[in-house]
Amino acid sequence: MPDSNRKTMSYDNMRVGKRYFLRNHGETTSFLVLETAGIDDFKIKDLLTLDIYLFGDLIRYGRGKDFELYEI
Repeated sequence: MPDSNRKTMSYDNMRVGKRYFLRNHGETTSFLVLETAGIDDFKIKDLLTLDIYLFGDLIRYGRGKDFELYEI
């Protein structure tokens, strides 16, 4: 889980095959990056539900005040 002393990373630094934790607009999720999907998007697999969708769907409404992104 996230460490409050760490800085949040930028989503353009995500890499295929790595696992990440995301908190945004009060919702949290952990996911695995499966592949790139265009220039600024990624195909991801939710580690809890095992659903596959685009990272852009998670940040569709922008970055909230609570935005946190960490590699786990």
